[in-house]
Amino acid sequence: MAKCARADAGALAGNGGFRLWPLFSAAVIRRKLLEAMMCGVSCQKRRHSPAPSPALEPVALGSRRKCGSERLAELLMAEASESGSEEAEAEIKRKIEVLEELKSVVKRLQEEDHNGRRSAAMDVRRLAKDDPEARETLAMLGSIPPLVGMLDSDDHDLQIATLYSLVNLGIGNDMNKAAIVKAGAIHKMLGLIGSEISPSVSEAIVANFLGLSALDSNKPIIGSSGAIPFLVNSFKNPNPSSTSKQDSLRALFNLSISPKNVPNLVDAGLADILLTAIGDMEVSDRALAVLSNLVAVSDGRRAINRTRDAFPILVDVLNWSDSPSCQEKAAYILMVMAHKGYSDRTAMIEAGIISSLLEITLLGTPLAQKRASRLLEILTVDKGKQVSEGFGAVSAPIISDPSDPKSTTEIEAGMSDERRAVRQLVQQSLQSNMWRIVRRANLPGDFAPSDHFKSLTSSSTSKSLPF
Repeated sequence: MAKCARADAGALAGNGGFRLWPLFSAAVIRRKLLEAMMCGVSCQKRRHSPAPSPALEPVALGSRRKCGSERLAELLMAEASESGSEEAEAEIKRKIEVLEELKSVVKRLQEEDHNGRRSAAMDVRRLAKDDPEARETLAMLGSIPPLVGMLDSDDHDLQIATLYSLVNLGIGNDMNKAAIVKAGAIHKMLGLIGSEISPSVSEAIVANFLGLSALDSNKPIIGSSGAIPFLVNSFKNPNPSSTSKQDSLRALFNLSISPKNVPNLVDAGLADILLTAIGDMEVSDRALAVLSNLVAVSDGRRAINRTRDAFPILVDVLNWSDSPSCQEKAAYILMVMAHKGYSDRTAMIEAGIISSLLEITLLGTPLAQKRASRLLEILTVDKGKQVSEGFGAVSAPIISDPSDPKSTTEIEAGMSDERRAVRQLVQQSLQSNMWRIVRRANLPGDFAPSDHFKSLTSSSTSKSLPF
């Protein structure tokens, strides 16, 4: 109360009993609203020492803020009279009217009248849709707890209005997203899921999970709540709306960012579903983005490895020259798989990955070229070792630098027969693939590989992933 008293005393000064405040702004009203409400809460706590029961908390919040919001209106009216500007005065009066409207909406949310609460929920949805200040003010006035409580209703229209009200309150506001989850919205939304759920309610729940999962602190909470199977089923539903399918996939992407959620995503069969969906250009790019997150965890890599035709599917994506983003993501997934799993390299080579990678190193985006070159290094070194073992050698083949002034004859003269054979096999394979690319691109017959190309396809023993 001392702080409140000082604030009130500071307001009284100069001519007319009020000091001259700066012209009204959004930041000023938010600060004053918060201070006034906090003063109102402190005042109410002094009057009523017993703590209110949890069941009465929404109502108590409204009564506590009554004093603060009324004092705020008085302070703003005083500012309007002292501002000396008709435009500023009109703007402040308009803001006061908006504040009174928001107070009325929150009050109706807490009433017993069923129709009144549904109407209030629809007003929250409307007011919060495009107004960031309204979202913040409605939350501070205590709109979130009664809205979450209304999810227990059996009224279909009330469910829809409430769900989209919560969606709009959370747009661009992390504090509101955290408050919605803390109020128990996730548990109540999952309680609405069942065989009788309507498509419109299902879409609204998906939209809520999409918005709430954008906040990092909410990701593990949602991931462990049972929401993942619901989102996976919504994505693979044979007759979903386009919006619901996209929102489900985006929510799954948000959840996949947290490594803690990967085991639950794998258990829901997401890896197989996403690989099957690749080819549908509406979802392929984001499906590959989710797989890029899954592959960072060992559970995700095992799930991809176990999926039938996983490598042929991903290798085929490397040939999508009209979708560079998909090429980049597929190259990343294959690069991590090859780096982490020795057995996966053979499957990639059998799927024809070498020629696709060589083409990307020439025609892909800079990022795709970098990843394809790194993957080529991993695969060609592994291939050289396997051939060497067939000749009884122990070490990997010597790789020459294309810019080395020594001639090929001089280099081969210092090699054993086995290692010379390995080097020739690798060179023949690269040249064969190169000429295949030349023919596909309809380039002149006298085209020859450049030194730049040779440097890109030279082997390395580096084990690190630079990106």
